[in-house]
Amino acid sequence: MSKRTVLLACVSLLALTSNSFSDPANVRVEIIDKTYQPAGGFLAYTEFELSGEPMAESLGLDLDVLDPNQLNQPTAFDYAAGIESYEYSEEAMYAVNYQSRMGPHLVNGPANASRGGSMQSLGSRIVELSEAVGFSSEDIPRNMYPLSFPYMQGLPEYAGPLDTTVVGTEEVELLDLKGETRVALVDIPAYAKDYSSLGWREDKMDKSFTPATLGGQMLKDVMWSQDFLGGMHVIRDDTEVEAISSGMDQDGVHALGVSSADGFNGVILTEITHDKLLMLRDRFGYDGNKLGAIIGPDYDPLKAPVWFPHKVAISEEIKNGTKAVGGLQVMDASSSLRDNWMLLWPLSEFYAYADQRTVNENQNPAFLAVFDGAPFASAPVANIDDKLANDIAADDPFSVASTLANATFKNLDALHFNVKIGSFVDSYNGKQTKHVTTYDAAYLLQALTIFQRSQDALPVGYASADASASLDTQRGKRATYLIKAQADFILKNLIDADGLAVNGFEIGIGPDGKRDIGTQFAVIRGLSAAFKATGDILYRKAARALFVAVETHMFDPAIGTYADVPGKPTEHTPYTVAAISSGLRNLLLTLRNEEGENVEVLELGHLAGRYESWFKTIINGRNTHEGMQLAEWLGDTGENISPQDSSGDLDRDGVALITAAGGKYGTAMTMAGKVLVSAEN
Repeated sequence: MSKRTVLLACVSLLALTSNSFSDPANVRVEIIDKTYQPAGGFLAYTEFELSGEPMAESLGLDLDVLDPNQLNQPTAFDYAAGIESYEYSEEAMYAVNYQSRMGPHLVNGPANASRGGSMQSLGSRIVELSEAVGFSSEDIPRNMYPLSFPYMQGLPEYAGPLDTTVVGTEEVELLDLKGETRVALVDIPAYAKDYSSLGWREDKMDKSFTPATLGGQMLKDVMWSQDFLGGMHVIRDDTEVEAISSGMDQDGVHALGVSSADGFNGVILTEITHDKLLMLRDRFGYDGNKLGAIIGPDYDPLKAPVWFPHKVAISEEIKNGTKAVGGLQVMDASSSLRDNWMLLWPLSEFYAYADQRTVNENQNPAFLAVFDGAPFASAPVANIDDKLANDIAADDPFSVASTLANATFKNLDALHFNVKIGSFVDSYNGKQTKHVTTYDAAYLLQALTIFQRSQDALPVGYASADASASLDTQRGKRATYLIKAQADFILKNLIDADGLAVNGFEIGIGPDGKRDIGTQFAVIRGLSAAFKATGDILYRKAARALFVAVETHMFDPAIGTYADVPGKPTEHTPYTVAAISSGLRNLLLTLRNEEGENVEVLELGHLAGRYESWFKTIINGRNTHEGMQLAEWLGDTGENISPQDSSGDLDRDGVALITAAGGKYGTAMTMAGKVLVSAEN
């Protein structure tokens, strides 16, 4: 777990308590679908990451006081955000990327093909990456199964028995949910160091490609890559230091990454992302007739549109003893708005992360060091000058990201933006459809904001709200125009008489009148992004007003959190919890009362209590084997194995250890596909 120590001048949540908020005892969060879909799941886990350490630190918490083995300390809010939300996000990424086997292996991807395409060439590359961050190759977990990209969905139950042979022990001091403190001897099982037994059930995988699935994984990976590689460390003692130059890792004293272990994960995740970018560009472009259509830096959808079809079936092959992409068959040829915004956001993040443009004076020297030729290729001179017209096709990470971000943005503008109504529509397949889904229109505002910031050389990642000198590019200006148009459409057409957001709109008919809790918080998130992008206070006021309406009409005291209709069961999916996590974060950081504002439900303490109650109820569940989070890994989430405790939930937080989380052999540390929340009588 990485630690940042800069404290902001803001009231600390250490001084807040949400004990005044009741915790209803009779809430049931029933798991009705265990399936994991990386699209929505990784969107949610990205929001969990941002609502984790970055949010807690922005509110004044010294991260060094957090201890995963000291439950709910220093406060329940701090622990939920700084430990659980943050670490669930990280561990789920490893469960899919390194362990699940739910997709083609990196050895058979295009990046490794350029080096010979063998297991030996990939092994040499991984050793090279580990050396760049000062991480001993002996400490790399055995039998990692890095994915090029994940399949559409799978059941995160293990396919066979886990190797629970004890390979080590350590002593930890535990404070559990019941307030009991004890010193426990905990075991380290073989599966923590050897991933060979952690593959998921093959019979439950949908072996299809969707752009949103690839985008969800890429978003998760690039956000953590920026976290892990945002600084450097002293090789001798692994101490994190700020990078003061891009050549600092070449002095024999420092290495890439905020620590050697974090740095290793950062470069592996970057390698995985580079591979999927090449795969996306070269194999999944569709021109209406065939896959593999060329997408270059001069792409123009007005001349010959190429998009990424909504669903492509994959015929699996075996190469190098592992999974590889064989034949491809388009199952749904349409271009989806959700697919596109879920690609644009991570493409923009990666573009900014790998940005080597000479006009970008804001780039982190640590990032420049990653892409200076070693360990990752630098971009051609033509692609990093201040001109777009002379860009050339190239396979380095920045050039591929630039080409794909440009194409995705242009497709959104040309294929999905309805100029007449001033909104993006759901689908395109030769022509636009007439429906607007509010959730996607709102989240698109976030994706467009990150695209604008990346083009204008403004901070993204954890610092996506920070101010800096802007390049004021033409692409950035167009993105800002589209942000304003979409936000204005939402305010004019998608807010009903109760002040709540409706779920959708049909051109020529009007709003559909339906509404759910996920849509409300997605709009709060989107309007907050529009406020940050444009500076227009109208969007901040509208987001605050929407939350007041949510508190009035959609808070259910019987369950202690929000419901579609108070008093009735509510379904939550990963998309629902993504929106709620992000919406509450934006309320806490951007939309809460400032000087002269005194709306009671927008006070910081109230919002912190709402976040804590929501997380503990919906994500963890009030009882074991309930809640969105299906299982916990070892260590960083506060879960451990003790021979003195056979419960499978040593910290008693309601989330079981992977071997005790259901399924014949256990369940991976991912979230459920759907839960049903209700109050028990």
